[in-house]
Amino acid sequence: MQKETAIILVNWNGFFHSNNCIASIYNSGAVNFDIILVDNASADGSGNQLKKKYPEIILLQSATNLGFSGGNNLALKYAIEQGYTYSFLLNNDTFVHAGFLSPLVHYMQHHPATGALQPKIFFHRHPTILWNGGSLYNPWLGYTRSHRFMRREGKRQQRVQQVHWITGCAFFIRNQILAQTGLFATNMFMYFEDTDLSFRIRKQGYQLAFQPLSIIYHVAGASNTSKEKTAEGYSNPAKYYYNFRNRIWFLKKYTPFYFLPGVLLYNLLYFAAYLAYFFIRGRMLKFKAVCRAIRDGLQGSIKYT
Repeated sequence: MQKETAIILVNWNGFFHSNNCIASIYNSGAVNFDIILVDNASADGSGNQLKKKYPEIILLQSATNLGFSGGNNLALKYAIEQGYTYSFLLNNDTFVHAGFLSPLVHYMQHHPATGALQPKIFFHRHPTILWNGGSLYNPWLGYTRSHRFMRREGKRQQRVQQVHWITGCAFFIRNQILAQTGLFATNMFMYFEDTDLSFRIRKQGYQLAFQPLSIIYHVAGASNTSKEKTAEGYSNPAKYYYNFRNRIWFLKKYTPFYFLPGVLLYNLLYFAAYLAYFFIRGRMLKFKAVCRAIRDGLQGSIKYT
């Protein structure tokens, strides 16, 4: 019998994190699911190692690194073709809490107007501190944020709430909706592709919700942060390129003309602050990455394939 939920992980040279995530899923008590692991052309053989350790997972291997967007799209296409009702996109550097899956499925079954859900997400190293307690978008400034980021949860995080967008760290969606919205924008690679898809889901008339009964713990930054500090700091300059370029693409697509003054002013200051910081600290690779991001963001746009 076909399982109900496809839990999708994207792996890129990440045996340690993917292994921990898979183990936590199997130890959570969840039922009626399959794990689909996309190996994004890992050079360390971690995809095959994980398949050997967990023969029950479904392994999809890509010949090239498709990024977060393309890797998840590969699995989503498979999940749709195989008839799974739901897909749960989950970062491989996460741990799931016991009973994480059933509140998501139960809520979807009883709320047909909801297109996608997000669980409550804590930092793994600080399990009482929120990484994401529900997401907000300010159209006046073109600003995305997470409620109570790096703070303890409040009363708002104790109840289901409608949200403006859902993080790709833990994105639970009805597969039938993807036939209307399309999948992630492959040319975004990573960053803001989740916000873009969230906005397309809402455009189809569906709601997005935060479900606090489902809990996830996020290591955060595993694929873009080095263990040792370099002249550029700990984070990869590519992180800033994709984040800033895609931010511009997103704002170009979703900002009505009457919000443009505030959005332009806020984001000019935002970009200028980062450029000044990187220049003063001598982090020229990051400085150049942001400059390229601005150029490519202004010249390009979100594309769907």
